[in-house]
Amino acid sequence: MLIVALPSGPLAANCYVLAPAAGGDCVIVDPGQEAAGQVDKVLSEYGLAPGAVLLTHGHFDHVWSAAEVADGRGVPVHLHAADRGLLTEPAAGVSPEFAVQLSALLGPGPFSEPEHLAEVSDGDVLALAGLEFTVEHTPGHTPGSVVYHLPARGDQPPVLLAGDLVFAGSIGRTDFPGGDPDAMGASLASAVLGRGDDTQILPGHGPATTVGRERATNPYLRDLSS
Repeated sequence: MLIVALPSGPLAANCYVLAPAAGGDCVIVDPGQEAAGQVDKVLSEYGLAPGAVLLTHGHFDHVWSAAEVADGRGVPVHLHAADRGLLTEPAAGVSPEFAVQLSALLGPGPFSEPEHLAEVSDGDVLALAGLEFTVEHTPGHTPGSVVYHLPARGDQPPVLLAGDLVFAGSIGRTDFPGGDPDAMGASLASAVLGRGDDTQILPGHGPATTVGRERATNPYLRDLSS
């Protein structure tokens, strides 16, 4: 399987391009700020055609280029309904202090949704670009946070597109509007600790890791296990 990670924007949010192989269809995950140009280069380099955009949650650094990437190609954008409002009101997902900075950064709006928006729910199985993504609703970072799980494929172990649920050595923050520490703990227990150690974690920020490594070394996960 082809997986290309593209850290993008001032917050270096990871956008991912996934495909069974070069020269076919692909899926784009979390195209945030300044991601569109990088995505275009990857599509050209590998001869890929996007079939869909998947969003792990609604924060601006993960969704900002979703409409730009999807609308020109006529492909749908998938997002949980609980985060849909953040597409048009990005400042609603951050603290009041950060909202002032965000308004200066993004401009006053109004902001619009992608033309083709498809809502996802817990347990959905999305067959896209020759790949199968299972949706798990993982609130805590935002009310509509989800992860997308892909089963093992040949030599490729299972993959967890984790968004801002878990990072290498850390977890997503819960102090923004809509954050919920108790829900985050439950989501981490089911979506991360409930999976096999060989599962590859592709987080929303920072380097890739594995469930086994995080189970053993991530202090937030060790606290859940104790």
